[in-house]
Order: sequence, then structure tokens, then C-alpha cells
Amino acid sequence: MRTKKGFNLRNVCGEEFIVAEGIENIDFSNIITMNETSSFLWKAVAGKEFTVDSLVRLLTDNYEVTREVAKKDATKLVNDWYKAGIIEE
Repeated sequence: MRTKKGFNLRNVCGEEFIVAEGIENIDFSNIITMNETSSFLWKAVAGKEFTVDSLVRLLTDNYEVTREVAKKDATKLVNDWYKAGIIEE
């Protein structure tokens, strides 16, 4: 899977948001905020192919978290990103 073209992480007044850029992505019905960890993961995979397992590796390499917790969190995050329409197969 990969992040969809035209969706970029922006910092607005200290908060991280995914912003749709370009006419084909204009839809203001869904604002996507990111916490520090999801923002870190987005920056690491933006524009690249990635899997849940690659997100798990990023989490376990950079945070004090078990593989099991990282897998659960990464799976939920990927599902949330799919629902928000910001990643694709």
C-alpha cells in the first residue's frame, strides 16, 4: 500500500493534519489529525510502498513498545487511514 498522492502532512498552530492538496482531493467533510506517533509514521512512509509489518518495525525500532502492541496499533492505524481515504493498495 502507499499514501495517496495529494495528501500531505502539515503543521497548523502546533497540530499535525493531513491536508488534501489539488483540485481532485478537495473534500472538507473529513479533517484528519495526527498524533505524534501517527505523524512520525506518515512522514516515514509518505510516497513509498509500505506494509503493516514495516510500520511495526518503525514502531519497535523507535519506541519502547512490544511487537504485539505495535502490530495492533499499526493495523488499526492502517484501517483508519483506509477509511479516511488517504492510502491505497
